[in-house]
Amino acid sequence: MGILGPYTPLYLAGEAAHPWGMPRGEDGGQEMGPVDCSKHALHEVPQNLPTNTSTLWLGYNFITVLGPRSFPSLPGLLLLSLPHNHLGLIHSQALVGLGALQELDLSHNHLTVLSPETFLPLTSLATLNLGSNRLGELEPGVLHVLPQLQALHLQDNPWVCSCGILPLWRWLSHNREKVSLLCRLPEQLNKYPIMAFGNESFRQCQETSLSAQHYIIFLIIGPFSFMASIFFCTFMGSIIVVYHNLRRESHFWRRPHIGKGHSGRATRL
Repeated sequence: MGILGPYTPLYLAGEAAHPWGMPRGEDGGQEMGPVDCSKHALHEVPQNLPTNTSTLWLGYNFITVLGPRSFPSLPGLLLLSLPHNHLGLIHSQALVGLGALQELDLSHNHLTVLSPETFLPLTSLATLNLGSNRLGELEPGVLHVLPQLQALHLQDNPWVCSCGILPLWRWLSHNREKVSLLCRLPEQLNKYPIMAFGNESFRQCQETSLSAQHYIIFLIIGPFSFMASIFFCTFMGSIIVVYHNLRRESHFWRRPHIGKGHSGRATRL
C-alpha cells in the first residue's frame, strides 16, 4: 500500500481487534499490521500503540506539534501518514525510534521550516511527502541525511526562487526524475519551473554552508575575542607608559645639575 493510497480495511469481519484496529493472530497475539487513528480528533500521537505496528495512519486530526519523542517505540513501523493535521512544528527529536520507517507523509500541513536533525533517525526512508505545506526553502541538510530517499513530493509549496533556493536546485539537478517544482515567488517567476534555471542564474548568490553549531561557536568566540583585545590593548598601553616613565627618569638623572657655590656664583657640579 503506497503512502498516498486510500485507507483500506484494517481487519477482517469477525476478527477481534485492538482498540485502534490492530488485528489479532490465531494465538491471540497482535499481528504486525496497520493501525488507523485517522479522523479521531486527536491532538497528539497516542502512546498506547502496539509495538509491532507496521503502518500508522494519523491523518485528519488536530496534531499541531510533534514534540520530543512523540512516538512510542515502534521498531517495525514502515509507513507513517500525518496529512491534514495543521502540523506547524516538528521537534528535532520527534521521530526518534522510527529507524525502520520507509514512507513518511507530512503533506497538507502548515510546515514552514524543517530541521535536518529531525530526519537523522530515518536512515531507511525511501519516500517523503512534503507537498501542500508552507515551505519557501528547504535546508540542504534535510536531503543529505536521507541516503535511501527515492521519491520526494514537494509540490504546492510557496517556493521562493531567490538565492535561498540554490541548495534545493543543486539537489534537484542530480535527481530530476524524483520531483518537479514550480516557483511561487517572486510574482514575475510564478509557475516558473525551478529546473529551468541554469548555473548563470545563481552567479550573484553566495551560499553559506555554516551550520547552527558554527554560529554558536562564533557567538561564543566573539565576546572572548573582544575581551582579549581589550586586555591586550590595556597591557600594551601599560608597558608603553612604564617605558616612557623609565626613559624620563633616566634622562633626569643624566642631566647636569646647577648649584650655587660659596661665592654666590653659579658653579657646575
